Amino acid sequence: MNNTPRRLVILGAGTGGTLAANRLRKKFPTSELMIDIVDDNDVHVYQPGLLFVPFGLAKPDEIVRPRGEQLHDGISYHVNPVIKVDIDTNEVELGDGSVLDYDVLLVATGSALQPEETEGLLGDAWMNSVFTFYDMEGATALHEKLEGFTEGRLVVNVVDMPIKCPVAPLEFVFLADWYFTEKGVRDAITIVYVTPLDAAFTKPTAANALGSLLEDKNIEIVTEFNTGEVDNENKALVGYDGTEVPFDLAVIVPLHGGAPYIAESGDLGDELGFVPTDNATMQSLVRPNIFVLGDAADVPTSKAGSVTHFEGEVLVENLESFLAGKPLEATYDGHANCFIETGFSKALLIDFNYETEPLPGHYPSRFGLPLLKESRINHLGKLMFQSFYWHGLLPGRDIPGIGPDMPTAGKKKKVSA
Repeated sequence: MNNTPRRLVILGAGTGGTLAANRLRKKFPTSELMIDIVDDNDVHVYQPGLLFVPFGLAKPDEIVRPRGEQLHDGISYHVNPVIKVDIDTNEVELGDGSVLDYDVLLVATGSALQPEETEGLLGDAWMNSVFTFYDMEGATALHEKLEGFTEGRLVVNVVDMPIKCPVAPLEFVFLADWYFTEKGVRDAITIVYVTPLDAAFTKPTAANALGSLLEDKNIEIVTEFNTGEVDNENKALVGYDGTEVPFDLAVIVPLHGGAPYIAESGDLGDELGFVPTDNATMQSLVRPNIFVLGDAADVPTSKAGSVTHFEGEVLVENLESFLAGKPLEATYDGHANCFIETGFSKALLIDFNYETEPLPGHYPSRFGLPLLKESRINHLGKLMFQSFYWHGLLPGRDIPGIGPDMPTAGKKKKVSA
């Protein structure tokens, strides 16, 4: 009988990789499963906190911790860039020339910003009148810029989908409305939200609710705008059709793609660098011994922390079955939920899955938080989530009463017109 432990290699020590490693370490002793996790740095950023940095509502050091400190004992952590994955020989080549062989591979590499893919985005105006809040450098620089911005056109632009946390750009314009109102300069500032979508959001019910909020807050929206270029000299976004949107200050959410080495590792990734994945089991469509979690997967739902959390519970159960030679029976239904900051200490909450769009009511039951409705309790819920993230989600703890499947209790069914 072969008593040699099998080896799981996890690519990415972000939200997905960390929670999966910790959950699996609790399930398997090291004598049964060796767990190696690889990332090219030891900086774990609580990404929802980046939204608050530009407005002085969070400081950078409050949302950053070492990756290694979030991992349980018995997990081997490698701070090393990945060069490529050989899915035929089951090997991962690292930057220092070493190789990790694996029995099972978990790809949790997230998504990466690709500002270089948009002409002019990294031009002379970059970090001067053009910024992003999707990384720490941009969020910190934008905080300094906003402090002195008292008049003009603030344009927030999503270049294309998919992006991490699709509601974050909307949250930014809502918080900007609050921020400039508090400073007494809101009347001197035009806020414009520019999106490639045909509405404020992808789901009709949520799009209507969010669109109404934009109107109530006097925030302009430009839909179906496909950004082709940032004109640095004339301070304008230029669409592929020649349409222009002028700005004094532009906040851009750049194109996203998978980790660069994914696209360079044979058939592992698609043309965007994301891994083809079974929507229900989180097993890759590339090889049966490769699983995917979080933003790296090409599943048709939001690239958001809640998705990674719910996927993670399903993935761990299925990976356990795979190692035991059993069928993969756990299924992920596309469940996602998001707190949406709307300013003035209020927030919306939306909850949906592959088949069901966001509906009004309450979550997770009829006695829970209000859905599709601004409230202070939702705002407090968003603030409290940061503590749960570090002390509950990443360590792999379960939340009593909340599982991966989207709950239906407490929701009002959509009424046809």
